[in-house]
Amino acid sequence: MITCFIRYEIDPFQRDAFAEYATNWGRIIPRCGGHLVGYFLPHEGSNYEAWGLIAFDTLASYEAYRARLRTDAEGRANFAFAQARKFILREERRFNEVAQGTFALPPLAPHAPVVQAVSA
Repeated sequence: MITCFIRYEIDPFQRDAFAEYATNWGRIIPRCGGHLVGYFLPHEGSNYEAWGLIAFDTLASYEAYRARLRTDAEGRANFAFAQARKFILREERRFNEVAQGTFALPPLAPHAPVVQAVSA
């Protein structure tokens, strides 16, 4: 499995517009064949850096997704929204391979504290 890490530099004064853009992808990306891991907005620290993470079985799956995305009316509208509002200042994509056995693992239930026996 590969994950596309998209790093955005956004206009910090248009954070809400970027949040709307990201929320729109929540409907579009899964429909077009991507496993949306999530979009992440600036919270603490940087006020201009946001992330989008989308996973695919293979690079070929990503290419098929991109082809479907180009023909998706809502996807095209979301790209046009970003271009018209100019809240994305820069965008970079990186592809990383998932280390086997480490993707999307749920948290384990907390265990009871360990009590050590005391010798008399």
